[in-house]
Amino acid sequence: MAKHKLQRFAEMETFPNVFQPKLAELMQDPYPNAGQWNSRYFGNNNPLVLELGCGKGEYTVGLARLYPDKNFIGIDIKGARMWRGAKTAIDEQLANVAFVRTKIDMINAVFDATEVDEIWITFPDPQPRKLGKRLSSAKFLNYYRPIIKPNGIIHLKTDSAELYLYTKAMLDLNKIEPMVSTQNLYAELKNDPVLGIQTFYEKSFLSKGKTINYLKFRMPENYEWKELAKEHQLALY
Repeated sequence: MAKHKLQRFAEMETFPNVFQPKLAELMQDPYPNAGQWNSRYFGNNNPLVLELGCGKGEYTVGLARLYPDKNFIGIDIKGARMWRGAKTAIDEQLANVAFVRTKIDMINAVFDATEVDEIWITFPDPQPRKLGKRLSSAKFLNYYRPIIKPNGIIHLKTDSAELYLYTKAMLDLNKIEPMVSTQNLYAELKNDPVLGIQTFYEKSFLSKGKTINYLKFRMPENYEWKELAKEHQLALY
């Protein structure tokens, strides 16, 4: 298994659609592509969409297939998983796909102000005991705010009812009305090709009888997100 991972890491070094900035470099200076992803890599001015915690990249690739007139970047720190999505994109000659291997809390060094149009958060770790590591916490929402366009769209798709309820409570606290909110996606929003894209993990959750939760909302302009009180957070988990 370790040898297999090393082979994938070595192969990813040769992939033209994979970027692996070093953490030390990002902490010193913005990434050279920041603010220039469309001009330097994609070669167009199409909307830019991120998938955070992309895993094997199924959603990034699935969205790219559906929307050739948009650019998609999957972000994750685990390169062995990312290899699959990057390889699929190359095999299918999807020119509107890229992957960045980095920590999500370094996102402001990788992208420039208002460079991103839309963000997908697909099946993240719900982090029941690590409140500040939830990708829909105030900490992370305030990371996303500078790089996303005013009123840019954020999607959360999760099997975790607790993470859904926590995020919904965050929207309520910050007086943000969700565009879409459901705790049973496939019962309430049928035949949507975008929401119907399924990751490896989602298929596993569905096979165990879990329902899928989904939230869609807009990022308010120049707004500092407030966090739920700790006792309120813990009560939701």
